[in-house]
Amino acid sequence: AFRYRHDREEIPVKMTESYDCTECKESLFGLKYILKETNPYCVKCYDDLFSNNCEVCQKVIGCTSKDLSYKGRHWHSECFLCIKCSQSLVDRPFATKDELLMCVECYSSEYSSKCHSCLKTIMPGSKKMEHKGNSWHKNCFTCNRCQQPIGTRSFIQKDANNYCMPCYEKQFALQCVTCKKPITTVGVNYHDQPWHKECFVCIGCKQQLAGQRFTSRDDFAYCLDCFCNLFAKKCASCTTPISGIGGTKYISFEQRQWHTDCFNCKGCSASLVGRGFLTCKDDILCPECVTDF
Repeated sequence: AFRYRHDREEIPVKMTESYDCTECKESLFGLKYILKETNPYCVKCYDDLFSNNCEVCQKVIGCTSKDLSYKGRHWHSECFLCIKCSQSLVDRPFATKDELLMCVECYSSEYSSKCHSCLKTIMPGSKKMEHKGNSWHKNCFTCNRCQQPIGTRSFIQKDANNYCMPCYEKQFALQCVTCKKPITTVGVNYHDQPWHKECFVCIGCKQQLAGQRFTSRDDFAYCLDCFCNLFAKKCASCTTPISGIGGTKYISFEQRQWHTDCFNCKGCSASLVGRGFLTCKDDILCPECVTDF
C-alpha cells in the first residue's frame, strides 16, 4: 500500500502593499498572490503557469485546492477515489493495478490469493503458505488428522489433504520388512512386501537392488553377480557362470553346460550350435576335426 503526498510549497498571501504580478503585471494590491522563488504571481497566472491538471477530471488543481500526488501524477482530493468502490483514498493506504488506484480491501478482493481452506482473501502483507499452486493462511495450513498448524515442518499430501509427518506415519505409512520403520518416502514393493529403497539390498553383497535387475532364491533377493557366483552352473569352456536369467540360452550335454558363444569345436573353433559333434575327453569336436585328434 502507498501514501500520496501533498507537495504544494507556495502559500497564498494577501497583498497589502503596492506589488505587481510577475507575469501579467497587474497590481496585486489587496489581492491574494503566490510567491514562487521570491517572485509574486496572481492566482490566475500562477494556476496557468504552475498548477497541475487532475488525473481524473483533467481540470487544473488550483493553488487554493489540495494537490495530491503519487509517482508524478496529481489529483484533486475529491477525485482521489478507489476505481472499484469509489471511496475516498485521502489519508488511507491504497494500492495500484495497471496505474489504477484501489483501496486495500478492493485490491485484495480482486487480486490477492484466496485461502484454500477457509476461502477468504489472504490480505497483502500477511503470512501465507503455498504448495502446488494453492495458498493458505498460516493458521489454516493444518494437519488433517491432529488439526495443528504445519508451519515450516515437513508434511505429506494424500488425497488432497495435508498431514504432518507423525500423523501420516501413524495413519498411512507401511512398515519396512527389514528395519520395521515407517516408509514415508521412496519405497520398494516385492512379493507384496514393502521395503525402504535403501533397505532392499542383495543378501550377498548388500548392494541396493532398486532400479536394477535381480533374482531371488529361498525368498532372499540377490543381485545377478552374487546369484551367478553362488548358484549358477559354470561354463565348461570359459568357467564363468551361466546365469540363465532373462532368457539367456546355453547348451547342456552330459552334466556339462556351455554358453552358446562358447560351444565351439576345440580344433577349428567353429560354432557347434545346431550341429553334430563328438567328444574327446573334455573337448568337443566337429566331425571334420575328429580325425586330427
